[in-house]
Amino acid sequence: MPLKSAPSRPAKFEEEKLEQEKADVDTAGAWQSVTWIDVTEHHEGQRIDNFLFRTLKGVPKSRIYRLIREGEVRVNKKRIKAETKLNIGDQIRIAPIRMQQQEDHAPIGDSVAQGLLARIIYEDEGLIVVNKPSGIAVHGGSGVAYGLIEAMRQATGKKYLELIHRIDRDTSGLVMISKKRSVLKTLQDDLREHRIKKTYAAIVKGVVALDKQLIDAPLLRYELNNGERRVRVSKEGKPSQTQWNVVERYTGATLIHASPLSGRTHQIRVHGLSIGHPLVGDDKYGHQVPFSHHDVKRLCLHAMRLEIPNYPVIEAPLPDDMQKLIKSLSKSSDSN
Repeated sequence: MPLKSAPSRPAKFEEEKLEQEKADVDTAGAWQSVTWIDVTEHHEGQRIDNFLFRTLKGVPKSRIYRLIREGEVRVNKKRIKAETKLNIGDQIRIAPIRMQQQEDHAPIGDSVAQGLLARIIYEDEGLIVVNKPSGIAVHGGSGVAYGLIEAMRQATGKKYLELIHRIDRDTSGLVMISKKRSVLKTLQDDLREHRIKKTYAAIVKGVVALDKQLIDAPLLRYELNNGERRVRVSKEGKPSQTQWNVVERYTGATLIHASPLSGRTHQIRVHGLSIGHPLVGDDKYGHQVPFSHHDVKRLCLHAMRLEIPNYPVIEAPLPDDMQKLIKSLSKSSDSN
């Protein structure tokens, strides 16, 4: 899979600074006085609750919603609702918030931050596309000290970077990050309207018979007794389609390219399981089907290509560990 050469990164981008940086939490873990924030283009169109989740680090969501209900957060001196959207020039007032002191996360190591900078595939004045390694979550939380977005904010010094979409922690490959609110809104709209084509490379168990197939199976999210979220095929689920194309067949495995036509959680993984070909290295959905290479230490799923309107095609090469596995496999006699 050849890697298209991406435009070279400009030596210096125009430095942008959000007004919200004036409102950082102090060392006592509290917002000690009334805070005023001016809405810029980076906030435009964002819901006030989502803005506050991003701004009030360490404040529980339940507390934020209570602040909104009680009028402790106002826009242009007026009470607002959680779904109120921000416009350029709006002025947000946040009343003092007393919080129990919380231990800050240690800063992300320079080696991690610099390593991620080296994995930037594409960058312009509004968009960064980074080739995320397997094993790094896209954002922190739920016991994860930091994720890709926190690391990229630290590495670039740009606190206003935002994820445009997500991929699973164990999936490697292309992740879009916005540098401008306008780009975030445009590309999220493009994703919602299926104008962006995403292609994944996957190594699946077994020899896939059909060269091309459209997997059409509704997917339903559910929870295990321990609270872990899973997905299964169910008539009560949401419509979900994935296009599978065979690239190469091996003894006991197949390399495929998969393009999800809908954006459901774990879609490629569960659709693969539904036709008897779960992904290699999938601890959630793949254990029912044996695989002879027991030393596989990752989910063999890689976000390899993005086709975005008005942008060049962006590609990330297959990671070394997946290439190594492929080289260890023998081609199947069923290969064409």
